Amino acid sequence: MLRRLYAWTLSLAAGPRAEAALAGVSFAEASFFPLPPDILLVPMILARPERAYRLAILCGISSTLGGLLGYAIGALLYDSLGLWIIQVYGYADKMDSFRHAYNDYGLWIILLKGLTPIPYKLVSIVSGFAGYNVFLFFVLTAISRTLRFLAVAWLLKRYGEPVREFIEKRLEIAAILMLVFVVGGFVLVKYVV
Repeated sequence: MLRRLYAWTLSLAAGPRAEAALAGVSFAEASFFPLPPDILLVPMILARPERAYRLAILCGISSTLGGLLGYAIGALLYDSLGLWIIQVYGYADKMDSFRHAYNDYGLWIILLKGLTPIPYKLVSIVSGFAGYNVFLFFVLTAISRTLRFLAVAWLLKRYGEPVREFIEKRLEIAAILMLVFVVGGFVLVKYVV
């Protein structure tokens, strides 16, 4: 089943609607969706390495726009939708400490967390909730998210064939590593950050 799902993802990645799907997932991940765009970005770059940087920039732009939606959720709808999203992910107890940290370290929080596997929706919602400057949030998000996806693109462009071989020979291990990557981001926020 995992091999069929992998083959389907690769065929989707090379298909005509791949970029729209990637943009949609990247947008949604920055505001409410639990899965990172890497689940589409990686196979898309492996399928079409000549489009690596174009796809990374698409991810960066979409993620930045999705971050603005997350910001709006935090600023305008925190008591309803924002709090519900934060509670679903189990981070309601971290909100006060996050909000206070924004007073002194908002710039660094947005830049550094935008580069990591930490779920960015949490950063965007908290930025709005904390009343962080929306223009500065937009600029920092555009920089950090685009750099993050460009780094993925560069690595896959440089080491893509060995990565593809590893995935195809050891698909189960690759799937477990992706799961660890996704869950690790949530755990990092919950217990470390």
